[in-house]
Amino acid sequence: MRIPRCADFRAGQVIGVTTTPTIAPRLYSLCSGTEDPYWEILFNIKQDGQLSPKLAKAQPQDTVQISMPVGTFIDDTKSAWWIAAGTGIAPFRAMLRSGRGNNKYLIHGARNATGFYFANEFMPVLKTRYIRCCSQAHGEGLYAGRLTHWLQEQPTVPIDTPYYLCGSAEMVVQVRDILLAKGVPFANICSEIYF
Repeated sequence: MRIPRCADFRAGQVIGVTTTPTIAPRLYSLCSGTEDPYWEILFNIKQDGQLSPKLAKAQPQDTVQISMPVGTFIDDTKSAWWIAAGTGIAPFRAMLRSGRGNNKYLIHGARNATGFYFANEFMPVLKTRYIRCCSQAHGEGLYAGRLTHWLQEQPTVPIDTPYYLCGSAEMVVQVRDILLAKGVPFANICSEIYF
């Protein structure tokens, strides 16, 4: 969903979004770049959800209530690993579009090949530093399995590098535990959980 840009923000921040005061706002990571003239959010439509079906049907003239950007899930230009599952890719797309793609390694997990949102933007920049892990499909350029399996198979990972994790609580906890077991200090792991 794209909405007019309302203020400056830092790549990785979130906004609260709702369509009416009777529906509690949900937090969504901005996935647009800091210089883009609009704000974008990425979401899956939950058919029984209160908000996402309404957001999916919103027209340009409809009113959407949003908060100002907040959050500390902020990366810089230093080397880092980004690890995302599904729509957890959103803050990393904002970081990429904001010039933070150099020296980054991205592991992105999805159930099927259509779940690799923005792959056409990540591939040309990250090249072999972009690993797509697909749990329910096979294909060229895809690792067949969950991103947690890919991580477990790595004999070593950098221990002095920051790791940014974004996705479901289950994925974030599993990845955190794998990284800790491989010697990554807890202080080097930053996470954002999607509910």
